[in-house]
Order: sequence, then C-alpha cells, then structure tokens
Amino acid sequence: MTKSTSTTHQELAKDIKYLKLLAKSFPNIAAASTEIINLEAILHLPKGTEHFLADIHGEAEAFQHVLKNASGTVKRKVDEIFGQTLRESEKKELCTLIYYPTEKLQLIKKNEPDLQEWYSVTLNHLIRVLQTVTSKYTRSKVRKALPPKFEYIIQELLHESTVNPHKSAYISVIFNSIVSTGSADAFIVAICEAIQRLVIDRLHLVGDVYDRGDGAHIIMDTLMEYHNFDFQWGNHDILWMGAAVGNKASMANVIRIALRYANLTTLEEGYGINLLPLARLAMDVYGHSPCTIFMPKLGIDNKTYDDKSLEMLSQMHKAIAVLQFKLEYEIISRRPEFDMDNRNLLHRIDFEKGVIILPDGSEHPMKDMDFPTIDPKNPYKLTPEEVDLMDKLSHSFMQSEKLKKHLMCLYSKGSIYLTFNQNLLYHASIPLDEKGQFKKIKIQGKEYAGRAFMDKVDRLIRSAYFEQTDLKQKSFAEDYMWYLWCGKDSPLFDKHAMTTFERYFIADKATHNEEKGYYFVYQNQRETCEMILKEFGLDGPDTHIINGHTPVKAIKGEQPMRADGKLLVIDGGFSRAYQSATGIAGYTLIYNSHGIQLVQHEPFDSAREAVEKGNDIQSATVIKEFTSHRMLVKDTDNGNVLAEQSADLKKLLAAYRLGLIKQKD
Repeated sequence: MTKSTSTTHQELAKDIKYLKLLAKSFPNIAAASTEIINLEAILHLPKGTEHFLADIHGEAEAFQHVLKNASGTVKRKVDEIFGQTLRESEKKELCTLIYYPTEKLQLIKKNEPDLQEWYSVTLNHLIRVLQTVTSKYTRSKVRKALPPKFEYIIQELLHESTVNPHKSAYISVIFNSIVSTGSADAFIVAICEAIQRLVIDRLHLVGDVYDRGDGAHIIMDTLMEYHNFDFQWGNHDILWMGAAVGNKASMANVIRIALRYANLTTLEEGYGINLLPLARLAMDVYGHSPCTIFMPKLGIDNKTYDDKSLEMLSQMHKAIAVLQFKLEYEIISRRPEFDMDNRNLLHRIDFEKGVIILPDGSEHPMKDMDFPTIDPKNPYKLTPEEVDLMDKLSHSFMQSEKLKKHLMCLYSKGSIYLTFNQNLLYHASIPLDEKGQFKKIKIQGKEYAGRAFMDKVDRLIRSAYFEQTDLKQKSFAEDYMWYLWCGKDSPLFDKHAMTTFERYFIADKATHNEEKGYYFVYQNQRETCEMILKEFGLDGPDTHIINGHTPVKAIKGEQPMRADGKLLVIDGGFSRAYQSATGIAGYTLIYNSHGIQLVQHEPFDSAREAVEKGNDIQSATVIKEFTSHRMLVKDTDNGNVLAEQSADLKKLLAAYRLGLIKQKD
C-alpha cells in the first residue's frame, strides 16, 4: 500500500460515521457518481437572478406588481425574444397577461373574435418565454416549480421545438387538445405563474413592510406564499414585532402612526385589532375638542373620511399619543442603560404658563395645552381608564392569529443583517463613532461593536419572543425591541433622538431636528464601506452594501449608488407618503449572472389600470454594473454548499472503492 493510499485510508477513517450516514442516501458507486455528475453540472450553470426591494411601507398593489414584472425583467425578456416580430402593443398585451393571467383572460374572452386562434398563438408565445426563463435551471428545479396538474405537458412543450417539422404537428395537437378539453385558461394561468416564479430565483426584502400604506398584512400574506425569500428587519417592522411580542409602548406607537396617516386597515381588517375602546376613551376625554394639531395626514386622493370621522380620528390620535409618552416613560425609567431620560418631557410642561422647558434649557410655547388625562403633579401616571384601555389593546394584539403567523414568518425568514453572494444587506446602519470606526455600545454591561454588536441585537430580538425560562432576560429583550425603534444607538434608527413630542406640540421646527449618527456621515466613503464589508467577511471587487431606510431624493439630484459603487441605497419612495419628496416611486435591484441593474420606478396607478389598459410601472435601468466575470452557481453561497456536498460524495466514492463501506443494490 502506497503512502498516498494510506493517507486516504486515514482521512476517510476520520469521517467514516458521517460517510456511513451518507451511504444510506447513496448506497453504491453508481448512485454516488450520478449525484456528483449532477452537482458538478449545476455548479457550472449561470447563477439565479436575485431581486432586492426595500421600504414597501404597506403599498401592496405596487409591491405585488413589481413582484409580477420582476422590476421589468419580464418585459426585457419579452423584448429580447420577440424583438421586431411582434408589435409593441402585442408585447404589452403579452406582458400584462403574464402579470395578471386570470383577470386579463376575462377581458380577452369578452373582446376576442377568434378565441381559438388567440389561444394557439398565445400558448406558443408563452412557451417561448418560459423556455427562456428556465434555460439557466436544471430540469429537476423547473419540474418542482411547475403545477402538478400540467407538469408533464409543460415539460414536453419546453423541450420540443416547433421548427422541427416532425414535432410541430405533435405540438399543435397538444395545443388543440388543451383548448378542446376546456383546459386552456387554467393552462395559461399555470404557465404565467411559472414564468413569474422562475424569472426570479430569490427575493431579498431589505426592511420596512409596515406603516404608511394600508396593505402590510397583504404583503405579508404574499411573502408567506413566495417561493424563496429572506427579510432584513427594518425599524417599522421591529416596531410591529415589538407590539406582537407584548410591548405596550410599541403597541401605542403602532396605533399612533396608523392614526397619523388615517390608515386603520392593517390594524382592524388585517389583524382584527379592536380600536373601539380607544374611540370611547377619546370621545369621553376629548369630545369637547377637535384636536386640530392631531388631524391625520391625508393623501391628495383620499376621500374615505368625512369631517366628523376625521375629527374622531384626531381625538383618538391625541389620546394614544399622550398614552404613548406615559408608557415610554415606564421603559426609560426601568432601563437607565438606554440613556433616554431626555425623552421624558411631560414633567417639563409649565401648565400655568403654557410653555415647555426642554432639556437644553430652551423655553417654547405649547401649541396645545388641553391635557385632561395628565396630572401635573404626577404627569406619567396612567388613569384607570388608560390602564383598562391598554389591557384591552394588549389582549387584542396578543390574540390575533394572523399577526402571530406573520410574526413567525418574520422570525423564520428574517434577521438584522445578511451576507449573501458577496453582498451585505441591512436596513439602516452599522453604528460608527466620530472617527468613522465601529462604535462601542454597551448592552447589559458588556461592550459590542461592528458584527458582534449586530449579532447581539439579533439574539435579543429573538429572545423577546422565544425566551421561555429567563423571564428577566425576556423582559429586557421586549424593552429593547422598543429601543430599536427610537434609541440613539439602534442600527435601525441611529439618530440622537426621535422628536415625536416636539413635532406635535412645538412650532419651532429647530426642535424637530433628528441628528443622524456618524454612519450617515461616513457612508459615502469607499474606505468606510470596505471596512464594514471586511468586518462581515466580504472582500473583493464584486462586494456591495445594500441598504434601504433613507429615501433617495432623486428630485434633488441624490444618487442611489455611493462610495464609488460599494453602497447601494434602494429606498426611493415606494410609499406614496414619500413620493413628493423623492420624485419617484422607488428603486429595486436586479442581480443576475452578468451583474447588477438598479431600476428606478415611476408611481404605480393600480392593478385594475394595469389589466384594463396594460399600464405597467414605468421603469428605467439607471445603473448597470457588470461583474468581473460571469457569475456561475459555483461562485455563490449555495454553490459553496453544493461543492462541499460533491466533495463529501467523492470521499464516499473512495470509501466504496477501498472497501471501507460496502455497496448495496
């Protein structure tokens, strides 16, 4: 026996237990060899297309449309395939059908004079699109993405060519049979949904599904059915998660924001949160007052509420805001390590003079001095009615089955950050100090910085829900969820203070300022971004940081790509509430085997307009960055896993050949 063979024996002996387990799945040389061939082939396919979105803020229709059109990828595929062979109107019709097959079919069947011919032509077109989007996948992966009912027929059509005269008749018979058996509509829907599914391999949602718009619960339902996605928690998501795990200050904030934007749909219809007790308290306490400064912010097209309803919402808004300040005082008092005492402001109101003295000593007149629920001698004490209200609201949050399901989805798919295929994803920031180095932040008596800090934050977020034995730790983690919403060292907030009170009650806008942390000072420097990337184990020309959180004001000339291309900020105003400031309706990112495309979107009309008039979201690729080489599966994180599996199988193969493990038939 040679030395090399002896070494092989020794190496295999170390792994023999694992190899015997692996042998149960691959019991002989033939099985192991076949899987090695399969894995090696997959490693040399082009990498799948990744789709990045951030800051959806409840805009369910726009979100669903961007998923359906894959940020314009479907339209680009249709243009590539059909070029000048189809008119623009025909390509537009085909794209709309792919996005909304059920709805579009209903319209077509009403207006199409020769439905038989339309079915035949359309099926041919759809199969060609499906052939293109499946070309980078194995047959096995494609098969798993197809609906079982039509899997065999679609597989046949995908791998046959109408150019071959011997096969064209065969394919025509299949199409005719589909139509004659009344299966055409269902078959078209199945193909369109398969195209939507296969055009994107993985979706990355870089935070903030919640607040502003009225469809966050619909977005979460959509995500729960999506084939492959991950989620990096945003500050608005963490606020809802804090409310869902039982933090009352977070609950009050969630309700206040909903009332501020006159958007109760997600709370009431989505999660069944009963706001009647709040309405009763507001009527009892503020029935004499219109609560003008708490009038909700309405969009220009909002015609949902009449004047009486808006007055009621304003009263509820004020009632929950005052209650929020009291509940936050309780957290700040029991958590001195949060260093947020300067956010307790109710005791600084001079009720006789009608002014407030801020922590910096400045004195300001109050815009509103009607506080029937505040005792000037003990301003943070909840009234019995407020205690009862919070008990009822807490019960409503904690008993919502849909909210529980969505919370579990956010935990199972989510994290505070993610490294994936040479990209680092996090919603807002990595806290830095005045010198641009990782800021040392003390949590529970121990200092953390950089990646260690982010890992600690992730563990605390999970402890708030999953900790069952250490109740003291669980309580701290629940309070920390609220801190992540508004604390100065939160990687999801990273400002010196959240000036909610000042915005409501003080006219001087200088007091409204929320000074950003040093991350936002240094983030445009390439050296800073490379330092952050290296901290998370990423290095090289094709690495990027991908953020959301801060809307890119394109209308003012701001750019989403920064730090010489190392940082991409993809919050461009998905939310209608931000579009007047940004001038656009968001950015999304496409990362395929050739490189990165940053896509800028115009505002979306509606799904109805899309179906009836073919109105797609108008999108433009504003930045293209090609990778240093065409990315294959072997260059990805999943490729590393597959390569390890192949290496293990090669060891198993050697063990079979050396007789260390016996083959089975």
